[in-house]
Amino acid sequence: MAAEIPSRKVIIHGAGGAIGGAVAEEFARRGAELFLAGHRLDSVNTTVDRIRGLGGGPVHAAEVDASDPAAVDAHADAVVDAAGRIDAVLNAAGLPAVQGVPLLDMPVDDVVAPAAGWLRTQFITSRAAAVHMVRRGSGTVLLLSASPARVSIAGVGGFAAACAAVEALTRTLAAELGPSGVRVVCLRPQRILETIGSTPDLPMALDEFTRFLESLTTTGTLPTLGEVAKAAVFLAEGGAGSMNGAVLNLTSGMSVD
Repeated sequence: MAAEIPSRKVIIHGAGGAIGGAVAEEFARRGAELFLAGHRLDSVNTTVDRIRGLGGGPVHAAEVDASDPAAVDAHADAVVDAAGRIDAVLNAAGLPAVQGVPLLDMPVDDVVAPAAGWLRTQFITSRAAAVHMVRRGSGTVLLLSASPARVSIAGVGGFAAACAAVEALTRTLAAELGPSGVRVVCLRPQRILETIGSTPDLPMALDEFTRFLESLTTTGTLPTLGEVAKAAVFLAEGGAGSMNGAVLNLTSGMSVD
């Protein structure tokens, strides 16, 4: 009988949100042991309930502020104490950003805050897990960006700078962690269809906003949560073992690089 493949130990911050929840569900289908964290435990527990309904591997929930280094470090330490290792980490925590207002009309803090906030949380969660990965000599750090990182588009405020900052962080972390056997990869989706909700980011009607987003792609379609989740699991399971410091382009052709 072939030896059983040990389940992957995966941390997902922002697990109560749409992207974090979808990625968690996809990992669960692959039998991973999940350590789900979020700023609001009730949201994380909603994801936990869905996952337990899938009948996958063990799943644990914790209330963790991804912007608090001490809390994130303590959570990563607890995961290693319980599971022995961390195989993958993803931070899908939400980012408040003012959009739909010209930059010249925005207060400085509204422009700078998204870049500072997202870079902060992505670095804190990546570092906390990577410290343990480096000691073990393996692991995958997944960061999250979005299409404005590499396109010239009006009305996105400081969000584009935030995305570009995370992609730059990806490259630096990859250069420093790669020699230790730890890969760092960033996912860059276009606006995901299921996350548009009822309030457009730009001052236009919802159906007009959706058509506008679709028109920016080369396929006329937006990525789905399922596609993004499958891509994340593919990266973390070693499907792209030679990919390090790269950005996986999931923009449906909106940005090409």
